[in-house]
Amino acid sequence: MAYQVLARKSRPQDFAGLIGQEPIVTALHNGLSEGRIAQAYLFSGIRGVGKTSAARVLAKALNCEQGPTASPCNECLICAEITRGGDLDVIEVDAATYSKVEQIRELTESLRYGPARDRYKVVILDEVHRLSRQAFDALLKIVEEPPPHLVFIFATTEVEAVPATILSRCQEFRFRRVSSPVLAAHLRTISTQEGLEVSDSSLRLIARAGDGSVRDAVALLDQLATFGAGTIADAEASRLLGGLDTGLFRDILDSILKGNSLAIVTTVRKIEDDGRDPRHVFSQFLAYCRDALHLSLGGDTEHLDLPEEDCRDLASLLQEATYEDLLRLNHVLLSSEAAVRRSDAGVLALEIAWLRAAELPKLTQIEEILQGREPGPTRGASKEASKKPASVPPPRKSEARPAPTAPKPSASPEPPPENPPKKHAQKKERAAPGPPPPEPPPNLPPPEPPPDLVDPSSSTPVAKKGSVQEFLTIVGRKKQPFLVRLRHAQSITIDGGTLKIAGDKSLAKALERDSNRCILVEAVKETWGSSATWAFRETAPAPPPKLAEAEPETPPPEEPGDASQDPRVQQVLDIFGGTVEKVVQHHDSQG
Repeated sequence: MAYQVLARKSRPQDFAGLIGQEPIVTALHNGLSEGRIAQAYLFSGIRGVGKTSAARVLAKALNCEQGPTASPCNECLICAEITRGGDLDVIEVDAATYSKVEQIRELTESLRYGPARDRYKVVILDEVHRLSRQAFDALLKIVEEPPPHLVFIFATTEVEAVPATILSRCQEFRFRRVSSPVLAAHLRTISTQEGLEVSDSSLRLIARAGDGSVRDAVALLDQLATFGAGTIADAEASRLLGGLDTGLFRDILDSILKGNSLAIVTTVRKIEDDGRDPRHVFSQFLAYCRDALHLSLGGDTEHLDLPEEDCRDLASLLQEATYEDLLRLNHVLLSSEAAVRRSDAGVLALEIAWLRAAELPKLTQIEEILQGREPGPTRGASKEASKKPASVPPPRKSEARPAPTAPKPSASPEPPPENPPKKHAQKKERAAPGPPPPEPPPNLPPPEPPPDLVDPSSSTPVAKKGSVQEFLTIVGRKKQPFLVRLRHAQSITIDGGTLKIAGDKSLAKALERDSNRCILVEAVKETWGSSATWAFRETAPAPPPKLAEAEPETPPPEEPGDASQDPRVQQVLDIFGGTVEKVVQHHDSQG
């Protein structure tokens, strides 16, 4: 008898053989036991998870001589013919080559007749998403209202390509990926039946390379068994599957966490010399880093796709790495995955991705900067650097500034320039500075600013409770520019729970803004209660002052103290919270 590959030889012949699909098996089992047989089923999922096998088992369960039953006997003539693919009443069609609308119409015409021998005529349409739009339309009527003897079973790997009109007429079952531990146990059962010598680590490696597909994993097992003549060595399995041993993965991760770029370059050169696929290596290392992240969170080692001894080695490596470090590492590697997978220079993309990841330990964490701490030594620091005594950190800029001191008075006023203009002689004598003021005592507290200039954000009370000044302080705490606008109002008074504001047109425009009105309402309620209101009255602007006639003589300059009372000076002081320390008289060159 000709050799039969393991993928076909180990195909499930009943619902118990469908591994990793327990919810679907339970639903189909209960439906058959209770007689709830739908007119159409849709099986979707990735390749090699049992969609077509489940469709054939369902056809057996419907037509078995002991059925309909959830456990077909696999011994009667009908079950045997369905297993061989020779039953005339079970029609299995590949939709990829049977996709034209004319072919689907011929099929639907033949389905109007009853089964030749079996209880049901079963139509299995594999890869149904490959049908054309017109072919799907030709199926709609018979799928929605089939004859009582007809059952459709659709299988697809791209359920998104199936029209919603077909989906709504079917019972949909989504087949999931099979986990690596379940796949490894299934491979161990097949190896025992076939007499293969294979270690548990090799089985885990094969299951991981299968990526959730049972057929792919069994095909890899068959390939390795053929190469090793019935014996699968760990080294051969790692080499043929294009993967790396976990020890090398551990060395790469250790080099990245220590920031050792030279070791990474050496490892990449070795991978290139061995002829390994850089894309496959990168994807496996990314899965290894994911296991490291889960292990750092305190996850159970039973759920990791690593042997117990490898889990212990990885745990010892992660003692000096934090969860944040591993999270950043996985994020950087994941962002580079598309570049490695699509790049024509895969080895170079792999090397750059790992070198970028090795720069992470050298970076200063933003949390340390925000907390004001000096960044500590990186994990890759040398032992000599760690033995050095800790140096005193330099003071911050705010601490390094010298304390301000009063300017020292000069010994004598600066000599006047040579040949000064005669008409400015009298003015310069008046503007000559007097004797410098004495230096203040060093221990005297600074003078308190006037009430209007107190910082609104300060907790010190600035005015009497319920006064207009308290209202202005609250406004200044919320929005300082709006406070400057209100200070130019003609009058602000409180009368019977109503704040009355009188001002010009510019203040009226400022009050039309929603943000200013909200601040005004909040400040009024905080000052006089929730029942308080406000009102505004627009007044005519004050007439501009008349220009005085030119006089033959220039009036004497104002005294230095008069300039501090200028409204413009007061506005600047209100905005910046300053005080007048000294007034210097300025004279232009024209006199």
